[in-house]
Amino acid sequence: MYKKMISRFFPVIAMLLTASFLQGCGLFGKKGSASEKDNRRGEVTGVAKRVGWQQNLPIDMVAVKAGTFWMGQADEDIATTQSAFNRQVTISEFYMDKYEVSNNKYRQFVEAVRLGEYSYSTPTTLKDPPQFNLDEVLPDTTVWTSSFSYHYGDPLMEFYFDHPAFDNYPVVGVSWEQANMYCEWRTYHMNANDKSNYEMPPFRLPTEAEWEYAAKGGKDVAKYPWGGPYLKNKRGCLMANFKPGRGNYIDDGFSYTAPVDVYAPNGFGLYNMAGNVSEWVLDDYSEVGTALTWDLDPKFTKEGESRKVVRGGSWKDIAHYLETSTRTYEYQDVKTAHIGFRTTMTFIGRSGSMNVSNNRRRQR
Repeated sequence: MYKKMISRFFPVIAMLLTASFLQGCGLFGKKGSASEKDNRRGEVTGVAKRVGWQQNLPIDMVAVKAGTFWMGQADEDIATTQSAFNRQVTISEFYMDKYEVSNNKYRQFVEAVRLGEYSYSTPTTLKDPPQFNLDEVLPDTTVWTSSFSYHYGDPLMEFYFDHPAFDNYPVVGVSWEQANMYCEWRTYHMNANDKSNYEMPPFRLPTEAEWEYAAKGGKDVAKYPWGGPYLKNKRGCLMANFKPGRGNYIDDGFSYTAPVDVYAPNGFGLYNMAGNVSEWVLDDYSEVGTALTWDLDPKFTKEGESRKVVRGGSWKDIAHYLETSTRTYEYQDVKTAHIGFRTTMTFIGRSGSMNVSNNRRRQR
């Protein structure tokens, strides 16, 4: 009986001991208090009636906690680019889309612009809604024929973005500029329709360092998001949607793109961080960009640079481009049949306080 009682209360005892230890390390500090009564007596306690803010997780996003990792080449540099040398980098916590942005989610953006409706009731944000032109946000469906020479892409050009059969497939034919417009709209869409007193941080493209850290899935050095070095699992199934061999696109199960939620997620719960579609990131491209940036939350920008970093490889690429460290680029206004994107959001607060609840934020 004594053993049963010990086993029953052991988790509680362990929790109390842990809390005591963390408080001793200064990780659990005392909350500052603001008292209207004390303020009226001439004391300074801060503005009264401001309670602690808790940032919840938007739907279909995962919480990526802060960490340090080796950014850079995970295998031989077969292209001899010498643009991804190894360095240790620290990344702060952030939220990231579990999936690449799908046709249907991007279509919601297009429809909001078409109708001019950015909020479903009285907006709860003081900011003015963003202004977009319908023609500037529409994806280019002709990329299915214009991206390739002598290729019968007419059926995809006609159906890929508009037909419900492809709703859960990644949107393509969008430029880096359009991906940022989507982020701007999604930020307003969340803040305008949520009943919180405080706005969430903006949605944005991930930095190159955030993307690589997330792609590794918690592994310090990983050639592919699933670790590596092999492209197949124990059952002989390919782990991503790419070009397994010359003229061979189908062995992974899909001739072109695949639904955004197929194949196994990596250690952070992120899908298709290799293959399917390459992904725009926030950074400008430079062959020496990683050498110039700081080793804490690095981000490379250069005024007037129109080349933007693209990561992850796609359905039409060979395995080299699937590696977590391979760096490529495209011009910011270019639209192709193999580049899409996913969004991120900065987390405000300590990584240990990250709330992974995706319920509606309560009134604060």
